[in-house]
Amino acid sequence: MKPPGKRPPGKGTSQGGPPGERPQPRKPGSGRTASDPRAARRTEEDPRRERPDRGEAPARDPRRPMRASRDAGPRRDDRADGHPQQRQDLRDRPVRGRDGVAPAARTRPARAGMRPLASAPAQPVEIGALSGHAPQRIAKLLARAGIGSRRDIERMIAEGRIARDGEVIPSPALNITSLAGITLDGQPVAGVRAARLFRFHKPAGFLTTARDPGGRPTIMDILPPGLPRVVPVGRLDMNTEGLLLLTNDGGLKRALELPSSGVPRTYRVRAYGEISQRVLEGLMEGITIDGIHYGSIDANIERRTGRNLWLMMTLTEGKNREIRRVLEHLGLQVSRLIRTSYGPIPLADLPPRMADEIPADLVAQLKKQLAG
Repeated sequence: MKPPGKRPPGKGTSQGGPPGERPQPRKPGSGRTASDPRAARRTEEDPRRERPDRGEAPARDPRRPMRASRDAGPRRDDRADGHPQQRQDLRDRPVRGRDGVAPAARTRPARAGMRPLASAPAQPVEIGALSGHAPQRIAKLLARAGIGSRRDIERMIAEGRIARDGEVIPSPALNITSLAGITLDGQPVAGVRAARLFRFHKPAGFLTTARDPGGRPTIMDILPPGLPRVVPVGRLDMNTEGLLLLTNDGGLKRALELPSSGVPRTYRVRAYGEISQRVLEGLMEGITIDGIHYGSIDANIERRTGRNLWLMMTLTEGKNREIRRVLEHLGLQVSRLIRTSYGPIPLADLPPRMADEIPADLVAQLKKQLAG
């Protein structure tokens, strides 16, 4: 039996030393004690091995915002798609500078064939050079001159603010061939400017309207600076994104919108549910839902992941919420809708909230095709 009070060497200490002796401190990142001569020699030979004790981390400045976790950000849309109720990553809102312009607008080079917004505005031209036929309603010409919408101009006429050769115009039912002699509040009105067409990448979460009585955000809140007074060609729902055409020509706007013009609009659609290509091909014959007939729709499955799928759909009518209603009728839930082209004009790689101008020769060619 061992005598009491005696302990085997190495027991009760972390270093195997005698009882009661405190262990030697270890250097951070080292497997040996600070008194180890071999560790000191390696430190002298290579100063990079010396790692000073960092101590406690400094207290975080409460004025600085905490950086969000990488897992807290939105998931990329092209990854594994989940249920539509679990996918809330529709809104793309890039950071904007102090001057309100997105960084991409400052550094991105101009695309071939596209006119930057900073270019000089088009000069006023004669009416005959624009339309080829006359006369036209005064409200239409004043709207094209940038005075306001037709409804605004009709209200100005009713208030007696618009005159011709010093005589107040009593009614908007007046056809004219020139704006010469037309004044607003006693000031001459500039001539009608040539038709201009712009493409704009609308993000989700904005209404396609000039103003909303309910105070919801509209595209006018995010249009880049440098645009003249423009009106949208057609509409995109609040949660629909993609290509939106803007123009200062009411006649071109209406010609592009009319179903009789047959201008195709193409969309990419992300939906949840089960459907076959054969069922989608039946939409080429049109479909009637709740008494509303929707014309021919060319729909194809682009790719499928489980019960989630991406579709490509092309239509020419563009009725209110047409794609969403048709696909819901077929048992699909739409979680994302992106317009990728309007007639011959593609969205391409235009960044969200950015706009650029369609060249004048392409606009003239488009107007000729629509008139023919």
